[in-house]
Amino acid sequence: MTEYQTINFTRKGRIAYLELNRPERHNAFTDQMESEMRLALMEFDLDEDLWVLILHGAGKSFCAGVDVKEHSSFGFGGTDSERAKNALQALREGHVGGAQHLRGTGGEGWLGRTANYKPVIVAVHGYALGGGAHLAAECDLMVVADTARVAITETTAGMSGSRTWAKIKTFMPSKLASEMLITGRQIEGAELYRLGLANRLTTEDKMLEVAEELAAEILKAPPLATRDAVRVTRKQWVPIATALDEQMQLSRLDKTEDFKEYGRAFAEKRKPEYKAR
Repeated sequence: MTEYQTINFTRKGRIAYLELNRPERHNAFTDQMESEMRLALMEFDLDEDLWVLILHGAGKSFCAGVDVKEHSSFGFGGTDSERAKNALQALREGHVGGAQHLRGTGGEGWLGRTANYKPVIVAVHGYALGGGAHLAAECDLMVVADTARVAITETTAGMSGSRTWAKIKTFMPSKLASEMLITGRQIEGAELYRLGLANRLTTEDKMLEVAEELAAEILKAPPLATRDAVRVTRKQWVPIATALDEQMQLSRLDKTEDFKEYGRAFAEKRKPEYKAR
């Protein structure tokens, strides 16, 4: 079994557990973490003895999005050419973070391209922001703790959160999904449960227990039938997210002055001043 540094991948019977393990940074993504997650998801997908995955985060949060200090897509201190060089280097080293779109998997995300379509349950507590919300929204079933705070924060960073929106609005047909995309506002887990994005609402200390109860329900059904059901539900959002990803690559919001201003303001610990250009 592969050894990982930024995640934990364990198993118990038919259930696999993928734990994001950068608690000191609220499990924010780095290129290495994204690469390790993709390897672990592939390991789960191809292991015939594993039928269900529970995804969760160590520490105080599920995932606070991208670690802007370490992720290749946020090279705020460098030029455009330096950022592109960092992204290409990430590809050569096996990472797929900031250069993910170069592999054509942006719209398909983490779970849209798979061999076996095994069910994935996500357990969300604390922050699930930006990339964390994106990852959680792709999962087939969701357990939220009453501490959960979910947001499409790409918008507030000057980027497009359209792919996350496509996945959230597929399962939560509400103007609240539009509000999340347009404003980047954090929404509490209880509200997301009320509107149908989450299957269960619980407390943080019971979160994994509730996720395991859901996994036990899945394991009662024939595995090939559950995988067909997963395939059907994921196919709802893949075409929309892929089309939006193509549009996003054309808009290139990462080239705008507002995106660069977000980076400068973050580095200087001040409120950004946007100019719509």
